[in-house]
Amino acid sequence: MKRLLGVVLLTALGLNTSGTARGADEKDATAVLDTAIRALGGAEKLGGVKAATWKTKGTVTIGGSDNAFDMITTVQGLDNYRSEFEAEFGGNSVKGVTVLNGDKGWRKFGDMGDELDKDALANEKRNVYLQVVPATLLPLKGKGFKVEAAGTEKVDGKPATVLKVTGPDGKDFKLFFDQESGLPVKQVAKVIGFMGDEFTQETTFSGYKEFNGVKRATKIQSKRDGEKFIEQEVRDFKVVEKVDPKTFSEPK
Repeated sequence: MKRLLGVVLLTALGLNTSGTARGADEKDATAVLDTAIRALGGAEKLGGVKAATWKTKGTVTIGGSDNAFDMITTVQGLDNYRSEFEAEFGGNSVKGVTVLNGDKGWRKFGDMGDELDKDALANEKRNVYLQVVPATLLPLKGKGFKVEAAGTEKVDGKPATVLKVTGPDGKDFKLFFDQESGLPVKQVAKVIGFMGDEFTQETTFSGYKEFNGVKRATKIQSKRDGEKFIEQEVRDFKVVEKVDPKTFSEPK
């Protein structure tokens, strides 16, 4: 049971037109994205963030029970990722690690570790870009991502502009940008749970603070199919010049 609960936490963590209308949508999407990048600190500042590490404290809700956790995450681009967590489930202390290194990945829970198979690796890559993209947005300007305008909606009672994003895996998600601040405030994506079932995950971003010249959401809340799933607070966010390659090696 402890292993199962650990895996839960490890794995936790539009319009399509043609012709002139499509060209207008592309311009609208680019304008929204450019505004958001400026709001986060600007392309130059964001581009200087080659790698980052941060600590997170929060709760994950499983079976109606809130379970506290602490996590340390290190990211370098979209292909190098490491998260380590400690959590309490029903009074039991559990630890786990997830690592992504290019086309390889591993997951370790307690003393038991496994290399990610093809499907698990693809799922973890998606999880990583769903985490990283709202924080920097710059990957959306490069190859592999397609961005389209998708109208407007309300987020916490305030108008937000919506972009539909298709990732390098062909799967899409939506990003919502506050029309006043320009900042990303919500994401909606289909995600795969630990049992292989699919959920609609809604994640909101708030409590923006400036770190090393870039803004970062410090309060992140996620729901799955409308039910509370994860609430977390980002602490001690640091931009790092270089990460030891061993960080992204198989956890021992």
